[in-house]
Amino acid sequence: VAAGVNITYKILYNDAVAMTGGQPIDGQLTVAQLIEQLRGEGVKRIALVSDEPEKYPRALHHAAGVTIHHRDELDAVQREFREICGTTAIVYDQTCAAEKRRRRKKGAYPDPARRVFINELVCEGCGDCGVQSNCLSVLPKETAFGRKRMIDQSACNKDYSCLKGFCPSFVTVEGGRLRKSRAVLAEVALPTLPEPVLPALERPWNTVVTGIGGTGVLTVSAILGMAAHLKGKGCTVLNQSGLAQKFGPVVSHVRIGRRQADIHAVRVAAGDADLLLGCDLVVSAAGDPLAKVNIERSHAVVNDFESPTAAFTRDPDAVFPAEAMKARIREEVGAGKTAFVDATAIATALLGDAIAANLLLLGYAFQRGLVPLSRDAIERAIELNGVSISFNRQAFLWGRHAAHDLRAVLAAAGLDAAVMPAKPGLEEVIATRAAFLRDYQDEAWEARYRALVEKTRAAEQALGAAHGFALSDAVARSLFRLMSYKDEYEVARLYTEGSFQRALAQQFEGDYTLKFHLAPPLVARCDPVSGHPRKQEFGPAMLKVFGVLAKFRRLRGTRL
Repeated sequence: VAAGVNITYKILYNDAVAMTGGQPIDGQLTVAQLIEQLRGEGVKRIALVSDEPEKYPRALHHAAGVTIHHRDELDAVQREFREICGTTAIVYDQTCAAEKRRRRKKGAYPDPARRVFINELVCEGCGDCGVQSNCLSVLPKETAFGRKRMIDQSACNKDYSCLKGFCPSFVTVEGGRLRKSRAVLAEVALPTLPEPVLPALERPWNTVVTGIGGTGVLTVSAILGMAAHLKGKGCTVLNQSGLAQKFGPVVSHVRIGRRQADIHAVRVAAGDADLLLGCDLVVSAAGDPLAKVNIERSHAVVNDFESPTAAFTRDPDAVFPAEAMKARIREEVGAGKTAFVDATAIATALLGDAIAANLLLLGYAFQRGLVPLSRDAIERAIELNGVSISFNRQAFLWGRHAAHDLRAVLAAAGLDAAVMPAKPGLEEVIATRAAFLRDYQDEAWEARYRALVEKTRAAEQALGAAHGFALSDAVARSLFRLMSYKDEYEVARLYTEGSFQRALAQQFEGDYTLKFHLAPPLVARCDPVSGHPRKQEFGPAMLKVFGVLAKFRRLRGTRL
């Protein structure tokens, strides 16, 4: 300020020391005090940006040189401030999203009964929702019609910025609750579990737990540490979370010995890991965790769910190199001592929440005889943890059953038919899309599609088609996308033809209300910064409008 420098400070007021685990801030200033300090230091122009601008007192609204904005206006504020001479400041007030989630689990922060749902048939897989939100809870979903998007309800921070994606496929479900699985262990005919043979502790047993922040990796290591303490064994736990918060890599070193004196260091040395408990495939295949394993000594139990990385938010077509990462782990540990299990899919199907995946994986490793602790000690440690005790014990027990009879658990979860879906042949690709196009418009539209695909296939066949009709397959898929473009009639049809309601019913239950987020071309106003029409929120009556609009689809392509 004294030197007259042209600079804008951006001050994040996020309510916690979030980088290292959400500790409270000592000597906390309020937003009003912070702004008064800035004014006292000579900053003449200050903008306060927040996700809740209405919560500020009237006095702050009238302070000289201070303006208050919703976070949607941040880009416009930044553009304005770059043109102002001298020192300016933008105070951005929003509680850390991961901290909100942590507090909600403890019941210490409001948890809005509002969730985001994506109509996958309307979604075109463009990825704009990921660009707008930069959120890894927007997952890729592979469907018969290509890659679409879905919301990971277990990891969603309820920030709702994904709704800004320029796409009509987003719906918010207000009220109700996530549908819980009906698969209760007592109701499923599973065999009695034998007790595993536990590892002998002639030397300390070393476990490296890998995963991503916000999914309970540190909870697993804490439960192992407490279980060892309850049995009077020596134990050390070293958590390497560093700057990791939600979705950041986390590695825990857990060493268990017969006596505390048997453990001389807390970190697992290179090549000394007895068990790699991989709660995330990407982190497990990284250089540092794999440096801890030894093909002569180590075992690995890894969750092979394809959790997307940050690259997916920028590249909607990013390919997840799952097989390459699995091969790397097998090479370092040994194929016979490595087990891959989709703990996330099983946990979600059986318990209704992917957060159970890590304890399910722990149960799997325990039943394989790879955890040197008794069952009662682990279950008692889960109780002492004091969070979702019954839920976590169920997850641990399902993991044990998965290790004993994976097919039976997959059948109970309804995943036995979906484990290895067969790649559809060309005939199936054509038939599925032709039927869709008939509903999209009419039989003539379907016939037009079939004619061009068949013309391509005949040309390929004349050339020998030794490559398996690759061009015909590409034409069948791409021509379908061109001929089923999402105009207003089609969006309306896809919300009312039944599949949307069935998908909702599979994921939600109870009394809920739907809100649609749309930018109707005749009424939507353009955003002055982005140039895109602004989306508006419409109530459940929109379904009736969709029902009427869908009937006019035969006007498509005519003079009317």
